[in-house]
Amino acid sequence: MDYLNAFSISATGMKVERLRLDVTAMNIANANTTKGANGELYSPLRVVSRPTASFVKMMQNASTGGAELKGAENYSVEKSGLTPKKVHDPAHPQSDNNGFVEYPNVNPVDEMVNMISATRSYEANIKAFNAAKTMALKALQIGGDK
Repeated sequence: MDYLNAFSISATGMKVERLRLDVTAMNIANANTTKGANGELYSPLRVVSRPTASFVKMMQNASTGGAELKGAENYSVEKSGLTPKKVHDPAHPQSDNNGFVEYPNVNPVDEMVNMISATRSYEANIKAFNAAKTMALKALQIGGDK
C-alpha cells in the first residue's frame, strides 16, 4: 500500500465522520421543532456507511496485487424512519383536535453518543493520517544521513 492510498483512506474516513457530525448537529437543532411552513415535520437523519466489499476480500485482493484498498466510498444520508413523538399541549397553536403536538423523535442522549463516536473516529483517522505522513518522511530520510 503506498502512502497516497493511506492518505486517501484517512481522508475519506474523516469526510464520513464530519458528515456524521453535521447530521447529528442538524438533528439536535431540530429536536424541538414542529411542522414547518410547508406543513411537514422534520424527520431525523442518519449517515449510513457500508463497505464496498468484505474486509477479508479487500485484504486478499491487495495481497495478490489486485484492487487496492480504499476508504469509505459507499455512504449516504437517510431518514431514520422513527415515528414522531406526540406531546400533549392543547395551548400550542399546532396542536391537533385531541391537544397533541408532533415533534421529531430525536433522542438527545443518542445524538450525543453519536457525536462523541464521530469525534473519536475522526481523531483516529487523523492519527492514522499523521502516522502515514511520519512514515513517508522517515522513508525520505533513509540514506540521507551519511
